[in-house]
Amino acid sequence: MKRYIALLRGINVSGKNKIPMSELKTGFSEHGFTEVVTYLNSGNVIFSCVIDNEAILSNDIKLMIKERFDLDIPVFVVLQKKLEELLNHAPDWWGDANKEIYDNLIFMMSPLSYKEFYDVIGNPKAEYEKVHNYSNAIFWSFIRKDYQKTNWWSGTARSNISDKITIRTANTVRKIVSM
Repeated sequence: MKRYIALLRGINVSGKNKIPMSELKTGFSEHGFTEVVTYLNSGNVIFSCVIDNEAILSNDIKLMIKERFDLDIPVFVVLQKKLEELLNHAPDWWGDANKEIYDNLIFMMSPLSYKEFYDVIGNPKAEYEKVHNYSNAIFWSFIRKDYQKTNWWSGTARSNISDKITIRTANTVRKIVSM
């Protein structure tokens, strides 16, 4: 059995795409996944299964959500060990104790590449935000009070690639890796 993390994009945001976590957990369990745990109300699901293919799992979960909740939700699946390895490559400035900085991890869903993402979103504003690409993720930090001045804040939400990414905070990512 391998331990995976599924990140559902855009559920339970501002009253849209509502999925109760207890029902989502039940859906995962009834779909054959074991040791299912959810974290927060934003679509973080940790589970175990024998399938060894993240793309197949992502599609399976997406179909299960469509059938069970009648929602077409993008799903990013990653091995828990792979996510842990990703965190080992975080830049020094990402995820520290500075509460004036907001640290996020942007997960790019296949086949989205960093180049395509960057071409659409554009350059980060160096005076407000920092970015570091590693594997299929981007470490992104910005000054909390100046979030509206960043280039990427509105770009990640409003661009034509917004349904090809999902974003989690540093604290959330660290928590789900340890579950």
